[in-house]
Amino acid sequence: MPRMPNTSPTRLVRAAHTADTVTVYQAFPPGIAEPAAAEGRFPEAFARDRMTWIKPSFLWMMHRSDWGRGAGQERVLALEISREGFDWALERAVLSAYTGRVHDSQAAWKRELRQSPVRVQWDPDRDLGLRPLERRAVQVGLRGEAVRRYADEWIRRITDVTALAGRVRVERDPALLPVETAYPLDAAVAARLGAATGRAVGPGGAGDQPLT
Repeated sequence: MPRMPNTSPTRLVRAAHTADTVTVYQAFPPGIAEPAAAEGRFPEAFARDRMTWIKPSFLWMMHRSDWGRGAGQERVLALEISREGFDWALERAVLSAYTGRVHDSQAAWKRELRQSPVRVQWDPDRDLGLRPLERRAVQVGLRGEAVRRYADEWIRRITDVTALAGRVRVERDPALLPVETAYPLDAAVAARLGAATGRAVGPGGAGDQPLT
C-alpha cells in the first residue's frame, strides 16, 4: 500500500473542467488530427496498442509541441473527456518515477508500475513565454485498457485548437487562454500522486495563479 504523505501544493491537477467533462490536450500529424476533429473520434490510424499521453495544461502542451509546430505535432487537439473516465485513470495511476514519500519501496513501485494501465508524471508548468514555473503540470500516460477506454468511451468532443495556439504564441494575451482551475481529487488519489487535493483552492488561491 502507498504511504500517505504530506501532499505538495506545487503538484495540483489544473484543468478546464465542467460538471461532466475535463479538457485534455494532445498534438498529432494532420492524418490523425483532422479526421479526429471532423468525426469526434480517433481514426483507425490512432495506435491503441501504444502508450498515449494526455495533458490538461494548455501551455505545457504548447511547450511540448512548440506551439503546434513540432514534427508530427502540427495539429493540437482539445479533447473533452468524461470526468468519470478521467477519475478512473487517476484512481489507477502510478507515478512514473519512484518517490520515497509515496511508495513503500522501489520493488513495490516497480510492481505497481508493471500492473497499472496508467502512469502520471509531473513536469514544470509553463507561463506564456513557455518559461518553467515552480508549480508542476500533470501528464497522464495511458496504455492497454486505459487507451481503449479513452479512445472509445471517454471522449465527448474533439476540437482543433491549432489556430488558437498560433494566436496565443503571437499575441501573448492571457485572456486567450483556457480557464484552468484546480481539479478536486479524492484524498487517497492525491496521496498516490503526491499531489494536493485541490478541494480548498478557490479564486486567487494556488489553483488560479496567472500564467503571464
